[in-house]
Amino acid sequence: MYSKQKIILYNPKAVFFDMPLALLAIGSALDADQYEVIIVDGRIEDDPLKLIQQHADEAICFGVTVITGAPIKDALFISERVKQLNPNLPVIWGGWHTSLFPTEPMLDHSFIDITVQGQGEVTFCELVDAFSQNTSLETVKGISYRKEDELVKNPPRPLTPMENFDRINYDLIDVERYFGGKGKRQFDYISSVGCFYRCSFCADPFVYQNRFQAISAEKMVADLAYYQEQYQFTDLNFQDETFFTKPKRIKQFAEAILERGLKFSWAATMRADQGNRLSDEVWELCKKAGLRRLLIGVESGAQEMMDWMKKDIKITQVFYCADKCKELGIDVIFPFIVGFPGESDDSIRETVSVIKRLRKKSNGFETPIFYFKPYPGSEITQNVVKNGYELPKSTKEWGEFDYIGSSGPWVSKEKEEFFEAFKFYLKWGYNKHASPLLKPLKAISKWRCETEQFKFPIEKAIIEKLKPAQQLS
Repeated sequence: MYSKQKIILYNPKAVFFDMPLALLAIGSALDADQYEVIIVDGRIEDDPLKLIQQHADEAICFGVTVITGAPIKDALFISERVKQLNPNLPVIWGGWHTSLFPTEPMLDHSFIDITVQGQGEVTFCELVDAFSQNTSLETVKGISYRKEDELVKNPPRPLTPMENFDRINYDLIDVERYFGGKGKRQFDYISSVGCFYRCSFCADPFVYQNRFQAISAEKMVADLAYYQEQYQFTDLNFQDETFFTKPKRIKQFAEAILERGLKFSWAATMRADQGNRLSDEVWELCKKAGLRRLLIGVESGAQEMMDWMKKDIKITQVFYCADKCKELGIDVIFPFIVGFPGESDDSIRETVSVIKRLRKKSNGFETPIFYFKPYPGSEITQNVVKNGYELPKSTKEWGEFDYIGSSGPWVSKEKEEFFEAFKFYLKWGYNKHASPLLKPLKAISKWRCETEQFKFPIEKAIIEKLKPAQQLS
């Protein structure tokens, strides 16, 4: 009796419940008549290894998507166990980390056989066909692999237009379990990859070489109409790096949503300069089409710092977007980063000032503050390494590298204490979802933020003891 060949794909443990779009993309690209794709997600399975074990003997390969940071620990643990279960099963790592470090994971760990660099759909199809037909990997672009006692890095693969790929098959996962994890019927979708811009703190220019590919508005809306009928989602989260890159496409998208009468809210990413160039007509169309929230990276309140990090936006553009979103009733997340190498006290003061101004504009605005950490592949990281900063030296050490929590070596203990208090009181002072019972705390928190009086933070200590902050990774 004919049976399909099994492919196991694994998403390492993390604290977010976004759907595993990278695994869905490569799994959907495979021939469904020939291969059975089994996606195991460490974030939603109580015992992922037990589930993997059920299929390991019959699978022809085991793939893992890996981002730099804490998820590496689980990726290493599971990959090693899989190799113990079936020593002949090829273990493939893909994702951001292997795009930045093609051969290092294989040098560090003998149980990793192949790594994928860059866009993975076509590469993974060719890999799986090579395993199925027992042919050489020499012609598969975009991979690094073991060949006897040597590591071979094949030529890179050009970016394939997303329009060339078939519709993603979300039935490869249990969509309802992700809705449950999120606490709402929020669907995840990606309509573009890459980025035209050159921000020196970001690895995207290194991975995608300042290239950008997007699905047409027509195909996007057809997809979303199909998915909404299938899964009945009420909110949509675009996972694009820069969703608003092409204004004409955005206009067509919003118009098509309205023409089809699709009913869902949606959230997306926007650069401040993109919002500044967007016409009033398109802003209003997006709002009518369900736009509820934007993520607009600011990074610094000091124009000098923005120019230094090659952000290519102006503070005035940030406030233009803020005013437009307040006018239309659109929520915004404005992320900031402090603690860049050589950042002056004046720059930090300007950042604090801009954060205060934005928070006072609307209770629908959030201003998360992160500490700069040198992400591999970025221009700033290359510069700090030249000046003596030591990055983790092994894959295991990268798994211990914390991007979200503590500050880096460029932030004094005094500044860290200030920002930890500032972040706490911003959260409680401007939280539009706070219970009326917390009105006194809200008033105290606003006063503390305005005056920057963070001494004797009794209420902070009490709340953090009663409800410890979730550790993110």
